[in-house]
Amino acid sequence: MADRITLKGLRARGRHGVLPAERAEGQDFLVDVALDLDLSAAAKDDDLTKTVDYGVLAGRLVQVITGEPVDLIETLADRLVEVCLEDERVQTATVTVHKPHAPIPHEFADVAVRLRRGRAER
Repeated sequence: MADRITLKGLRARGRHGVLPAERAEGQDFLVDVALDLDLSAAAKDDDLTKTVDYGVLAGRLVQVITGEPVDLIETLADRLVEVCLEDERVQTATVTVHKPHAPIPHEFADVAVRLRRGRAER
């Protein structure tokens, strides 16, 4: 599918991680989302109801990030991709969760997990 909606750099504070300090103090997570879907009807009719409202989607994703803590960002990414696929028009969703302040005792630029899921895989 050639049509895509992307949302990059969505930032929210969560308490995800396996270390007690990660749960107690929390940290910022950055999320990138790409949704593959047919946008022709929305474009033709100039109608928001015929596409994914990315403002609403961002709010739902932030609720997951700031919600119930999980140990792994793999689990967080899975929860986020499921939110994206709740809209029946989305054929494929790709979610990348960045954890820029992961507790790694060495200098690093980023840690991220990327999941790509399609409607058929649900």
